[in-house]
Amino acid sequence: MIRLLAFLIVVFALGLGFAWLADRPGDMVVTFNGYQYQVSLMVAAVAVVTVVAAVMILWWLVKSLWNSPYTISRYFRVRRRDRGYQALSTGMIAAGAGDGALARKKTKEAAKLIRSDQEPLIHLLEAQASLLEGDHEGARQKFESMLDDPEMRLLGLRGLYLEAERLGDRNAARHYAGRAAAVAPQLAWAAESTLEELTARGDWDGALKLVDAQKSTRQIERDAANRRRAVLLTAKAQALAGSDPATARTAALEANKLRPDFAPAAVAAAAALFKQNDVRKGSKILETAWKAEPHPEIAELYTHARPGDAVLDRLNRAKKLQEMKKNHAESSMTVARAALDAQDFPTARREAEAAIRMDRREGAYLLLADIEEAETGDQGKVRQLLSKAVRAPRDPAWVADGVVSERWAPVSPVSGRLDAFEWRAPMERLGQLIDSRDEAPDAAVVAIEAPIRPVSEKPIDVVDHAVQGSEAAGKGTDRSEDHVTPVTAAAFAAVPTDAEAVEPAEELARLPDDPGVDPDEEAEKSPRRFRLF
Repeated sequence: MIRLLAFLIVVFALGLGFAWLADRPGDMVVTFNGYQYQVSLMVAAVAVVTVVAAVMILWWLVKSLWNSPYTISRYFRVRRRDRGYQALSTGMIAAGAGDGALARKKTKEAAKLIRSDQEPLIHLLEAQASLLEGDHEGARQKFESMLDDPEMRLLGLRGLYLEAERLGDRNAARHYAGRAAAVAPQLAWAAESTLEELTARGDWDGALKLVDAQKSTRQIERDAANRRRAVLLTAKAQALAGSDPATARTAALEANKLRPDFAPAAVAAAAALFKQNDVRKGSKILETAWKAEPHPEIAELYTHARPGDAVLDRLNRAKKLQEMKKNHAESSMTVARAALDAQDFPTARREAEAAIRMDRREGAYLLLADIEEAETGDQGKVRQLLSKAVRAPRDPAWVADGVVSERWAPVSPVSGRLDAFEWRAPMERLGQLIDSRDEAPDAAVVAIEAPIRPVSEKPIDVVDHAVQGSEAAGKGTDRSEDHVTPVTAAAFAAVPTDAEAVEPAEELARLPDDPGVDPDEEAEKSPRRFRLF
């Protein structure tokens, strides 16, 4: 486009020049070798342009003839290179499709047409063909040869890293990833593997530098980088809490500043402040985290912020937390625990039952069983609550890769992944899924009609001394007890409006062996009643 525009400008300039000469007539006289030549100015200009054009054409012809051998050889070389790149492209497609035979064939063809030192992709195609053929040793040798070429070094490290991962050699894989991350920290696979290695050996400062490098190269977003920094700083604070309290306090406060809603960071920062008798600032940090998401570790540290406090003072601090997050099961359980310690059993029972209504889970039933044992010592009710706890959903815990931990950890013990632990309920028990219907009193009970017994079957008589007189009076009546009539809508319509309401019978809960004796049931039993079964 630019050349065309320049050509048009030159033609336009020549046209303007010739028009200017045509408007100004004149003669040009040339004296040469005793002769005098006189021509017009326009003819002289045309002659000059013609001579210049002829000289340029003659020079182009001479130059073309002189360079013709090189031009011809270059034509064949370009044609050969195009065929080589076509073979290389076909081979790469075959390697991606898993066609090892075609990939090997095109590798040899491309190697003949293109020099391998001019095109590094031939090495990659050869290594891929070896992998497809199952020659992993040859592929590793090819990847190792790439390490000597600065242009192919990262590709070789990537191949060796994948081979080490395939063999399960995590140390070798992390070694190759570390070399790649040192050269190019923007590589996600290298940075992630190196980060796992640094966190595995507790090099929190090195991991923080790597996260900063990832953030500077925009490999990860700002929020993700702040989350990782908060996790690493929290881990550093926990590791240095006993040996270097000052550094641990600085790291914990920085982590809490990055993520105020991160419970482990808030707990670490508040614990460091409590050790230095800064109860006010530590409590503020815990209150902020509690408002974001209530957590039992926050409640435990908050209520025991001052070790010398009385049980009533801890109960008041628990109620303060409850005011910050009302209608939450964790708030009610916090108050219930503190009330149990203070021997305030009515408050403890009320809050534990409220927690069960908001979130029916194992810990709430266990807490209510502790309250029942401390207040009444009724082992029957305690065992009944324990049986409900066994079938209830489990309490939230720190879970990572199927591992349940009581305490938060920065990395997963299975995969070594950073920030793998999540605060959630573990997998449900199978028993809870089978026996959970006893906790649903509102479920409709289907009436099943009893099958008609054969005539030859003799019913079993049940002797009831309390109703012997009434049996004598009703011998002549038709016995309709052998059939159970299902409840229908017509039967409900026939009930008088002034009839006395009867409380529905509660479904019996499945209790463990030797559940004890319920005093209420013992009082209701009649000593005169005799049952065969």
